Amino acid sequence: MTSTASSTDTRQGQAVEEQRPSWQQRLRRFGYSAGPRSDVRDRLVPAYTEPSPRLWAAVGLRREAADRVTRWSAWGGPLIITLIAGVMRFWNLGSPKAVIFDETYYAKDAWALIHRGYEVNWAKNANELILQNGGNVKIPTDAAYVVHPPVGKYVIGLGEWMFGFTPFGWRFMTALLGTLSVLMLCRIGRRLFRSTFLGCLAGALMAVDGLHFVMSRTALLDQVLMFFVLAAFGCLVIDRDKARERLAAALPPDADGVVHPDAHTAENTRLGRRPWRWAAGLMLGLAIGTKWNGLYILVAFGLLTVLWDVGSRKVAGARRPHVAVLKHDLGWAFLATVPVAIATYIVSWTGWFLSATDGTGGYYRDWAANDGRNSNWSWLFPDWWRSLWHYETQVYDFHVDLHSPHTYQSNPWSWIVTGRPVSYFYESPLPGKDGCPTDAGEKCAREVLALGTPLLWWAAGFAVLYVLWRWLFRRDWRAGAIVCGIAAGYLPWFLYQERTIFFFYAVVFLPFLCLAVAMMIGAVLGPPGSSERRRVIGAAAAGVLVLLIAWNFIYFFPIYTGQAIPIDSWRSRMWLDTWV
Repeated sequence: MTSTASSTDTRQGQAVEEQRPSWQQRLRRFGYSAGPRSDVRDRLVPAYTEPSPRLWAAVGLRREAADRVTRWSAWGGPLIITLIAGVMRFWNLGSPKAVIFDETYYAKDAWALIHRGYEVNWAKNANELILQNGGNVKIPTDAAYVVHPPVGKYVIGLGEWMFGFTPFGWRFMTALLGTLSVLMLCRIGRRLFRSTFLGCLAGALMAVDGLHFVMSRTALLDQVLMFFVLAAFGCLVIDRDKARERLAAALPPDADGVVHPDAHTAENTRLGRRPWRWAAGLMLGLAIGTKWNGLYILVAFGLLTVLWDVGSRKVAGARRPHVAVLKHDLGWAFLATVPVAIATYIVSWTGWFLSATDGTGGYYRDWAANDGRNSNWSWLFPDWWRSLWHYETQVYDFHVDLHSPHTYQSNPWSWIVTGRPVSYFYESPLPGKDGCPTDAGEKCAREVLALGTPLLWWAAGFAVLYVLWRWLFRRDWRAGAIVCGIAAGYLPWFLYQERTIFFFYAVVFLPFLCLAVAMMIGAVLGPPGSSERRRVIGAAAAGVLVLLIAWNFIYFFPIYTGQAIPIDSWRSRMWLDTWV
């Protein structure tokens, strides 16, 4: 019976090979391979890789101890990396004791939001008064026109509410979210690659990235946006695994206990309520409520999760997977993401809605009752909705027409090579003052520069090419997911190249760059079953790259944290003229 089954499987494999579409045959010359066929359950729910027994033998661990270490490392490894990242981000967080770069907007807007429900106009000397009086300043009542939604500012305000209206207070939540994002990336990478090592590597790379580090220590909105985008992606990856587990459990095994594709089951199995996809919709709504470019992420991730469903049903045996997804999945996928995200966005404006409508509340809160009272839509929509809609149209016009030149603006073409970082803070203390060594001889430099760790970003440039090749010619869904995250956060900015934009916007797709580098390093290490010589060479090359990236972060650490260093030391770190 076994022999017969084996010969049948062989004939089926030959038939599949003979029927391979011509596009697959053409792609093979570029390195395409369909991959070996196996039990469908293994393809739907791949097992996590485990370290080679040779590794345990080399360190002298028995099998039982090795199993415990493997189980512990699934959470232990990410938590250790997160602890290190957190210590670095919270160390001396209140320094510089200053309002740096756009903290001048968001720190004060956050304080006003949590006390008044809307942003206000502050006096020109408000920054000095806040720093001198430890945040004990009177909050104005005159509403301010702002161009970003409130979620990110509420997040920053939560830290101020807990720790006061001080630099530490308004930076606390971005530092916390930056630290937690490292943990999330470790776990997401582990689930994506089915490898604890590669997941931890991705998180460790982000922990030592200069841009992520600086953004974690500055009260700006983009770090908050990145956190919600990464959380949404993680929810969708978990949802994908849960859906495939449900499909695998529904497929009937044969007499030998082997599961084969089954068209009826694959096309008719319902995948349940899928709470993780609803959670992703919530996270995407919070992302949009932080900055509007979250809308591009919503569209990209919505398409991604639907394509994952198509792929899952196809692997399970569906003859018409697109029809099956249209019938069973598409409607629920839409409801779980788009309406949930929109509802979350609207709810985030509650403070503005509850403010007074007599002209003393939020900006434009009284528009419908005054300038817009003769609108053709007044009979259909309530005043609060029309006022908000008018506000949003004004904000859209502002964003589209923003062409004011800025010293540190940059074109998105230069981002991957870190062509034009942004200086958030710069001082030139005299010797013996503000940390400048007494023997410096001349003034020191004290800077906070939003610069990605150069070697990591330059390696990421090659990694992006690798994952593109892996997705297009090896049909690797993991590479496709990484490409989607990068494209959703990066490509939309090419539509606004004449607009005033900055390099630090790239922090939104930074986690996906780290995943790409981790995947590339995994390829350098060698596939399973590689010879010992191949593994040693790969490990040496990968180790050198990772150590160089870590060294590069340490080397630039003084200009990430605003430490006073001799001017010659500062100049030695300005590798490109455009960094000055």
